[in-house]
Amino acid sequence: MTTLTHADWEKRAQALKIEGRAFINGEYTDAASGATFDCISPVDGRFLAKVASSDVADAQRAVESARATFESGVWSRLAPTKRKAAMIRFAALLDENKEELALLETLDMGKPISDSYGIDIPGSARALSWSGEAIDKLYDEVAATPHDQLGLVTREPIGVVAAIVPWNFPLMMACWKLGPALSSGNSVVLKPSEKSPLTAIRVAKLAIEAGIPAGVLNVLPGYGHTVGKALALHMDVDTVVFTGSTKIAKQLLVYSGESNMKRVWLEAGGKSPNIVFADAPDLKAAAESAASAIAFNQGEVCTAGSRLLVERSIKDKFLPMVIEALKVWKPGNPLDPATNVGALVDTQQMNTVLSYIEAGHTDGAKLVAGGKRILQETGGTYVEPTIFDGVTNAMKIAQEEIFGPVLSVLTFDTAEEAVQIANDTPYGLAAAVWTSDLSKAHLTARALRAGSVWVNQYDGGDMTAPFGGFKQSGNGRDKSLHAFDKYTELKATWIKL
Repeated sequence: MTTLTHADWEKRAQALKIEGRAFINGEYTDAASGATFDCISPVDGRFLAKVASSDVADAQRAVESARATFESGVWSRLAPTKRKAAMIRFAALLDENKEELALLETLDMGKPISDSYGIDIPGSARALSWSGEAIDKLYDEVAATPHDQLGLVTREPIGVVAAIVPWNFPLMMACWKLGPALSSGNSVVLKPSEKSPLTAIRVAKLAIEAGIPAGVLNVLPGYGHTVGKALALHMDVDTVVFTGSTKIAKQLLVYSGESNMKRVWLEAGGKSPNIVFADAPDLKAAAESAASAIAFNQGEVCTAGSRLLVERSIKDKFLPMVIEALKVWKPGNPLDPATNVGALVDTQQMNTVLSYIEAGHTDGAKLVAGGKRILQETGGTYVEPTIFDGVTNAMKIAQEEIFGPVLSVLTFDTAEEAVQIANDTPYGLAAAVWTSDLSKAHLTARALRAGSVWVNQYDGGDMTAPFGGFKQSGNGRDKSLHAFDKYTELKATWIKL
């Protein structure tokens, strides 16, 4: 928890020197075209920086740098223990620069400074150090062979990785990918969202300070349809890893087929069900969790508990508890450490959220909390946490990912019906189950088509648990040792003795 006051953070914001250039081969550089775009803070509309708008030429430069560095072996063939030391130092530098990075994240994306400082930056550092610590503990295999032959199964770094990351947890999502990608010995071209590029640009320099060689980590700010597309189509990129919308995830698969059949690993959208049975062990805790599951990070979370499924027999008792619990989640200035709901990332996203609220009204759902834009006088993009009751799963607000603080409440009568409603979605990223019945918890969890299922809590897990989705929520996994599968190739070497 930060001990700085709102005034302290504002003073630091005024003094902040922001870097907006791309980072290629160990140096900050303008885009080849000289093009830039304005980085505007959703906090209050203030101008933050001119940011390089990278394009095809910059992608070419970055990939060439990444490839040359990879082939040189300066990082790819470095002993795992030495890569580990550099990764742990990289993580330590994030911690040492936590105030600056947290401030950049809040100004750029709009999330509360208490979350940036207490969750995002420490979580980013943890992702780097955890993967770094793991790399010299991952062993290769020896096959079962006849006595006169030797079969080796070894992992090798895949080569050049293009990592395209989202704007909702800008640095943390980047580090979920940088940790295993860099630790495995790959070179990376990181493309942050144009909505929140500042921390990615800053940490590129910290990687050099940590001892990671120039060319191993390159950062290209810019738009998806320009530099993102260029990376996805590049014939010398070996794999693309992506977190973002399902629409763009599908396009990346097309680009792979149109280019070199590069590996494509995707963490896409979600419409996660939060199922509360009548025998939940603690309805108050479940209500508070339901509120935080939709309001945390302004609802801009791929695993947001955006569909609350409540057993009909307790609905009239439970829903007022959720409405009451949501009252503590109040939008405010993100630079105030007391704020727990910040600004939506930009005007476009705010308007998208407001359009879904309007769709809820149009489809006949009943608004029972929130539903309005507020704090317009600040120049920021703030929307009240919102609850709709009387939602059916066919409604737009129940089927489409909103990526904002809008909760749909649905009812069910049996466990089978709850599972049917929960799985009736194109997505399969996460789900939660609240019950005192151990068998019901296990059976429901098994029946849910989701990559993560939490029981009697929401959003559990840490770096040891894999994270990813079923169905149109993507493929592959971030976090845990399973994440290394995305960044390595398996090689079988069979030797006659």
